[in-house]
Amino acid sequence: MAATARFWRELSHRYNLVGTHCRKCDSYFFPPRDICPKCRRGGDIEEYKFMGVGEVVTFTVVHQGKKSLNRRLPYVLAIVRLEEGPCLLAEVMCDPEEMRVGMKVRAAFRKIGEDGERGIIYYGTKFVPAELQAA
Repeated sequence: MAATARFWRELSHRYNLVGTHCRKCDSYFFPPRDICPKCRRGGDIEEYKFMGVGEVVTFTVVHQGKKSLNRRLPYVLAIVRLEEGPCLLAEVMCDPEEMRVGMKVRAAFRKIGEDGERGIIYYGTKFVPAELQAA
């Protein structure tokens, strides 16, 4: 069991915002791509770890959800445009009344959920308002 847990912890993509960058056209992609859609086979793809800083493009407030997720309700889901360009869907950890389009946010490593009372705990990336200090 310990070897399995270590295997998942050591996957850099699982706990970081890792995507790809095309050196030829300077485009960034999240999730990662093997081939640049602009340059096709002529592209030069490399792994890239995003800074995790971005801006809220749009958002919604979720008021109902599956009780087994142990999620605080309501919660905010947003489309975040990273400074490097790609957009992604993520939870923003703040009071729904504080949310606004254009809000600056930064990535934060947080608990996503757990599998049963004594099961596996899942961690991943959520976002917090940029003005908040790391918790």
